[in-house]
This record gives sequence, C-alpha cells and structure tokens, in this order.
Amino acid sequence: MKQIPYWMDTAPALPDRSGKDLPDEADVVVIGGGLTGLSTAYHTARKGARVVLVEKDQVGSGASGRNGSMCTQGLTISTAEARKRYGQERARELYDAFRDAVDVVEEITRTEKIDCDFHRAGRLAVAAKPRHLEAMRAKQRDLAENFGHETQLLTRGELKSELSSDFYHGALLDPDSAALHVGKYVHGLAEAAERAGAEIHERNAATGLTRLPGGGFVVETLNGTIRARQVMAATDAYTDKSLPWFRKRLINVGSFIIVTEPLGEARAKELIPNARLVVDSKNIGHYIRLTPDHRVAFGGRAAFSPSTPASDVKSGEILKRDMTASFPQLAGVRIDYLWGGRVGFSWDRIPHAGEVNGLYYSMGYCGHGVQMATYMGRAVAEMMDGKPEANPLRDLGFPKVPVPFYNGTAWFLPFGGAYYQAKDKLR
Repeated sequence: MKQIPYWMDTAPALPDRSGKDLPDEADVVVIGGGLTGLSTAYHTARKGARVVLVEKDQVGSGASGRNGSMCTQGLTISTAEARKRYGQERARELYDAFRDAVDVVEEITRTEKIDCDFHRAGRLAVAAKPRHLEAMRAKQRDLAENFGHETQLLTRGELKSELSSDFYHGALLDPDSAALHVGKYVHGLAEAAERAGAEIHERNAATGLTRLPGGGFVVETLNGTIRARQVMAATDAYTDKSLPWFRKRLINVGSFIIVTEPLGEARAKELIPNARLVVDSKNIGHYIRLTPDHRVAFGGRAAFSPSTPASDVKSGEILKRDMTASFPQLAGVRIDYLWGGRVGFSWDRIPHAGEVNGLYYSMGYCGHGVQMATYMGRAVAEMMDGKPEANPLRDLGFPKVPVPFYNGTAWFLPFGGAYYQAKDKLR
C-alpha cells in the first residue's frame, strides 16, 4: 500500500522546477503552487505580465493533489443559509459563480489540450437517512425555482440503477458536475502557465513579505529576494506562519482517502454503472468515485487530527470499514493507496478573496477547491488588472475570528467532530 496520493502517483512525472535563479523583480509574485496559484499565474501571464510563482514543495503537493478529484456544482453552504445571509439576489449570483467555475475548468482543459479525463459525470448526493431524502426534495424545488438549476430526485428504488448499494435511501442527481484526474490537471495547468510565460520555482518557500512605501513588495524566499509590483497569496490550508493574518482566519481540517486495487471495468460498472460522483448527506460524510483505471476512491473526514503516517493508517482503517458498510461486495478488496491532507475552511464556511494591505488572496474553499481555485485564480488575475468587479466574493469579508488567541492551530477539532458525529446520529 502506497501512502501517497493516487492522483499524483498516476499522473505524468513532474519536471524538476527547483534550483533556478530567482529574478530580481517581477510584475506579480504568486505564493503557492496549487490550483489557485497556477490558475493565477496562467491567467496573469496571458495578460502579458512577468509572473514568478514560488512553491515550497512541488506544484500540487498540497490540497490540490490530495483531494477527491471532483469538480462539482453547488455552494459550500445551503441555499437556504445563503439566502438568509445575503438575500436571494446575491445568493443567486454566488450560486451562478460556483456553477460557472466548472465551466472554467472545462474551458481551460479544452483550450490548453490538457488530457485529464475531464467529463460531466454527474454527482449523486445520496441520502444516508430517509428524512434526508425529504430535505433533498425541498432542495430540488428551491434549486429549480430560485436558482435556475434542474436536478433529478431519485427514490431508493430508482437509485438501484445508479448505485449497487442498499445503504442509501435515495439521491439528488446533479447531471452537470464533472470528474477529472486532478494530478494530470495540475500537471497540465503548470505547463500551460509556463507556456504563457510564467516562471515556476519549486522547493523555494516564501519566508517573509515586506510592503514598500512607494508601492509593491519585497518577497523573501529560501533562495533569495524578489521585488514585485503585486503579490498573490494562494496558500489556503497550507498557509504557514509567514502569513499570520490569513492563518488565523482558516481552520485546517484533515481529509483522508483510500483507493482500491483495480477492479476491472465490468466489476466497477456493477458498483457505479454510470460512473457518477457520490457524496453522502451526513455532516461527517464520505465522497466516492471510480478512477479512470476502474478503482474505487473512498474519502472522508475519518479522523480529527493532522495527517501523519500513523494517523493516515488509522483513518484508512475507518474508511475501509465504512466503505464495506456501504458496499459489502468490496470486503475482500486490497487497498493500494492511502493518504491524508488538509482542507481549508473559513469560519463562515464560504470562500474569501480580495485584497488586504495591498496583498491579494483567495482561500477557504471548504472542500470545493478544484473548480473554485481555478475560477478564483482567473478572478484574481482580473482584480490585479484593475477589475475588482470580476471577484464574485468581493463583499464577503472574512468574519471576526471567534476564538481568542487563535493562531491557526485548530486544537478544538476533536470536540467539533464529536458534535457533528452526534448530530449525524440524531438527525
């Protein structure tokens, strides 16, 4: 069993982008080589700017290469909550942006000819309890009437044609959500950014940032300093102490995934005949999909502790147990991959992007990072080009941090996890 992300292990080998001389200056410096940073670098370089991206490890080594490889529609909060907070008109604008994000990923893969298995697989939100299906029925009406989004409600019997499991009580099918191979996508987007003229410097962490009186910044890195007219912080769940203002505004939650041995096409299709993306309705739920080579990827918030080799193994055992509860026919299947990572959550469970003290940022994707990181990278490129209206999150400032003296270490996660697990048992 490999304790590394399946998506990065089965993508083309990444070139070594380390050890290069850092230029003295650039128009834009991007800190972070995940999808947010790569998309920002790509779209900014296409505008003619001189762009330098610095990444402390390799591109895609953080959350961008460690996720469930799903490109799904829908907000990070319920439509009812969005309407309550922002009003119907603003909630619709946000919902449309989250839908448009999937289109942006598709557009880039087509324009740049990125072979990453992108296809509109559709997403099944499966009901873990009977009353969850009734809530989905109400959601279906709300989406159609107030957000212009048509979905299909499946009863427990109808779900049989989509999922070979007796564990769930029905589902809401969104036909337009997409699947992709995120490792290949990261690889292709990095190459596209370089073709556009961006420089990528790996294994060169940003260690400090100084704002200059006349405008611009000096960015300190492990391999020297660089002066930039504009800087973009694209670090999300992997934000370190060099950016303390952002660090304390994010809660980094562990997420863990197992991937089975290859099952063969026929057996895989018996499990999920139409290769849908599957997400269950619990607060502490699971996400499930088939890989392009006919494995099952099964993930979730299995443990409320940082990802380490030991905690990953423990989480893998929990995920294997839960997987076989949902699909008893997988009880004897070998697990080939197991890994963990961090997901960046904001305190109000909505992404945030904008400018603070001259520094641009986009963070807190709350599990919707594949599409929203790509979309927001494009939006930030427009913002830096003098078009603030391109930011769909422009008026959603970070909320006040509710925990005194919080510095980014989420010591309270086990208590929060226990609370939501109890809610799942009761509701």
